[in-house]
Amino acid sequence: MKDGFIKCACAVPHVCVADVESNVSEMKRLMQEASDSDAKIIVFPELSITGYSCGDLFGQTSLLNRALEGLFELARESEKYDGIFFAGLPFAYQNHLYNCAAAFSKGEILGLIPKTYIPDYHEFYEVRQFFPGDDSVIDVTLSDEWNCLFGKKMIFSCESMDSLKIGVEICEDLWAPQPPSTDAALNGADIIVNLSASNEIIGKSEYRRSLVLSQSGRIVSGYVYSCAGPFESTTDTVFAGHSMIAENGRMIAESEAFHEGLTFGDIDVERLMSERRRMNTFTGKSDDYIEIPFTMEISETELSRTFPPHPFVPADESELSSRCRDIFRIQTLGLSKRLLAAHACKAVIGISGGLDSTLALLVTVKAFDSLGFDRKNIITVTMPGFGTTGRTHDNAITLMKHLQTDVREISIVPAMKQHFSDIGLSEDDRSVTYENAQARERTQILMDIANMENGLVIGTGDLSELALGWATYNGDQMSMYGVNASVPKTLVRYLVRYEAVSRNADDTRLSEALFDILDTPVSPELLPPKDGEIEQKTEDIVGPYELHDFFLYYMMRFGFSPKKIMRIALLAFAGRYEKEEIKKWETVFFRRFFTQQFKRSALPDGPKVGSVSLSPRGDWRMPSDAVSKLWLDEIEEI
Repeated sequence: MKDGFIKCACAVPHVCVADVESNVSEMKRLMQEASDSDAKIIVFPELSITGYSCGDLFGQTSLLNRALEGLFELARESEKYDGIFFAGLPFAYQNHLYNCAAAFSKGEILGLIPKTYIPDYHEFYEVRQFFPGDDSVIDVTLSDEWNCLFGKKMIFSCESMDSLKIGVEICEDLWAPQPPSTDAALNGADIIVNLSASNEIIGKSEYRRSLVLSQSGRIVSGYVYSCAGPFESTTDTVFAGHSMIAENGRMIAESEAFHEGLTFGDIDVERLMSERRRMNTFTGKSDDYIEIPFTMEISETELSRTFPPHPFVPADESELSSRCRDIFRIQTLGLSKRLLAAHACKAVIGISGGLDSTLALLVTVKAFDSLGFDRKNIITVTMPGFGTTGRTHDNAITLMKHLQTDVREISIVPAMKQHFSDIGLSEDDRSVTYENAQARERTQILMDIANMENGLVIGTGDLSELALGWATYNGDQMSMYGVNASVPKTLVRYLVRYEAVSRNADDTRLSEALFDILDTPVSPELLPPKDGEIEQKTEDIVGPYELHDFFLYYMMRFGFSPKKIMRIALLAFAGRYEKEEIKKWETVFFRRFFTQQFKRSALPDGPKVGSVSLSPRGDWRMPSDAVSKLWLDEIEEI
């Protein structure tokens, strides 16, 4: 439960239809097994105490009474465990019979929630036995020993974890046009449990999965769906025990077909709360919901979910290709519109032979092609300086020539020597002035050419550099339109790789140059090389970009604390980085992120392509003089 994580379990018992004693015994076994695995929310299927497929036996008093006794047994059993349990049973109240979910914890029955929508179509005929629940919540006496609340509008709230609130719906409720879980979520429930008995027919599992995923995404919640298993009656239907645990549209865990037993998954309640806080349209609270308190110990959840080391990059190759296509389209459209709006007939771009300028050039070429503009109106300028190596220079020339642009080469060395003389800086000085002066000289050249040619200077800097402030203010930080501004470095690499592969058949030499660029160390090349090789390697100075992109994603996307980011980074990069190294670079990330905001405040326009952006006009508005002490102190305590 620490850091917002809570382990959930779908528990599908081996059901014996109408044999409550056998079913309760099986459910007790699963309660213990789930609790031994540290599950805190355990959900059984619909009518699990009796079996869903009892038919008209639900009208038998003996079965109804025994079902209640079975619930009492399970509630007493729960006193042994630290968790909350949900089980299904028929419940007779006054003149009606209800299909209910019972919530119980620490030896107490917390509530009975009746099913809202009772199906009476196709193979379902529940209307024959059950009555729909209404909106009222009342206190009911179950026996001399037991009483609880009964009604639909209940939310179970954990006193020891304020953010954990659980809503309940039952099977058909999810299929309805207005699922009860929507109201529950708007009234604070961040995890929905569904006790279900959905039979298996061809194609239904896919539809069922889409419902769970879409509803969890629509209401920004965790969703724990436990379905009746293969040992229900097979007189006319077969049940597969399809269990799912989803989180905000993402499948966390899913059982195999025709399954019984336990399915575990970790839900991150803190992540859900972060998402909801962002959404000012997440409103609609009513006053008729009742919160039922329960308690659990705050303990460390041993996580079973995984965290990809590159959260900006899809792991599936086909999804990655689709992502690359979409990003290129967004970048291309953004630049095309800006060129037309500015009445600019030309683009000016500095080509270094590195990843970022390569991607910016590829986007510019696509934009010109889509507009029907001549590629010769793309003025590509390579500007060798003190740190330029033959490798990057040759790759830059190859790119420009093979993409059929206007190729220009302007050395900045003579201008820099004159400039150093003018400001009284020794040429042997290797200070930040030595480096930044070169970046500003290059930007000045590009800006002046753009003025001469009625063109736009295309920015090349990426999202990761903006986060770290790894750009020279009024140097490469500045442009007239930054096409890479919301593309992180880890994704830049895959976009260039995508183009290298796709162009291989048409232009082998160009493809080879792209692959060589991918293999070249990331460097601003502002310090002289050593023996012709790049001496100044960015990742040796500021740290691995894959770590910084990981920090950036979870800090920006979900507002996670440095402590929580460290916890999941240790899982994501297990075997690659030790804790002290991650801690070192996380410190660098947060320190630089705060101190370099002034550069982002003056950021040129550029298209947003993903869920994280640092545009001062859109997603990120932060004072440049904000203090990082709170975040750095937390890292120091790790």
